[in-house]
Amino acid sequence: MTHLLSDSLLAGLRERAADYDRDNAFFAEDLADLQAVGYLRAMVPTALGGAGLTLRETAHEQARLSAHAPATALAVNMHHVWVAVARYLHDRGDTSLDWLLSEVVSGEVFGFGYSEPGNDLVLLGSRTEARPDGSGGYSFHGRKIFTSNSPAWTRLGVLGLESSGGKDGEPRLVHAFVTREGGGFEILDDWDTIGMRASQSRSTVLDGAHAPADRVVRLLPPGPSLDPYVLGIFTSFEVLLASVYAGIADRALELAVEAAERRTSMKTGKTYAQDTDVRRRIADMALAQDSVWLQIDGITRDLDASASDPTLDRGAGWFRATAGLKVRVTEAAREVVDQAVRVSGGSTYFNRSELGRLYRDVLAGIFHPSSDDAAHATVAQSLLGPLE
Repeated sequence: MTHLLSDSLLAGLRERAADYDRDNAFFAEDLADLQAVGYLRAMVPTALGGAGLTLRETAHEQARLSAHAPATALAVNMHHVWVAVARYLHDRGDTSLDWLLSEVVSGEVFGFGYSEPGNDLVLLGSRTEARPDGSGGYSFHGRKIFTSNSPAWTRLGVLGLESSGGKDGEPRLVHAFVTREGGGFEILDDWDTIGMRASQSRSTVLDGAHAPADRVVRLLPPGPSLDPYVLGIFTSFEVLLASVYAGIADRALELAVEAAERRTSMKTGKTYAQDTDVRRRIADMALAQDSVWLQIDGITRDLDASASDPTLDRGAGWFRATAGLKVRVTEAAREVVDQAVRVSGGSTYFNRSELGRLYRDVLAGIFHPSSDDAAHATVAQSLLGPLE
């Protein structure tokens, strides 16, 4: 397993995490450190100037980062998703996003501008209007939410709906990239949340942000799609997101063990590490994490290998596999953190507590797609077919 993040670098990120959280500040110093070690180009193939990490290796690195600075990991995740999508296509002979890999190597930072208020279709539809410019490009008009890396992205992947386009005049979903220097947007200073504060995932109002023809990467009909671009987004997003929350749970387990070995019971005179109830809670946490990593490793191993081994390609089954992974991992992480709080006692209720911060951060997993309801619907459809 290749590691790009040294223990000393991660220790420095952990030291800053509490300050970022308290001040509701962007992780600017963390980002500079991660850029300096080449972490933002981790998944770019070595032949193109990157570190060449696989999806599985990147998931493990993201978990290590999250165990030290969850909000930093979450924001960086949205950049990694786009690199993972480009890598997914590249490994399957599709060079349509190789320009993105080159721009990552040159230092560009990518943001993910797909989420919208009230849009439970996510990749299948959009409330944002995509207006054609007559030359193959589009301008975008609408509101995006949870746009991580808001202070730092230089390229933003966006999704909009062209209400009537193409030869048949049918609506089309427009997947494209806009630039920060191109303007046509406003980033709102509205990120004041209970957790994941350093990610600064602010709302972005698009009002004419323009993507030229060479940055329009897909024109697809609304609704489900097996286009490799969509598959790449969905699988990369779910897997890398799961890794962030797995890292939070890994750290919560560490802190619970430390607390059990440090705290002493007045009743018995022994540490809580000798308390059978505490031991069972910690064992439950470890069993859950063992299962989580078996799932992450299994799915990422198959995704990586399926580029060269078609027998491992699940096709539409990837939606069920990765949506289920995201839900299982984020729900398990919430339970692990909750158990860690119970083991560690009332000190975790104070803002100065790292575990208390993890308790707030882990809640964000509820809101990322796929939601629990959406994942259940995906699994039901795979077994029972679509609703009539």
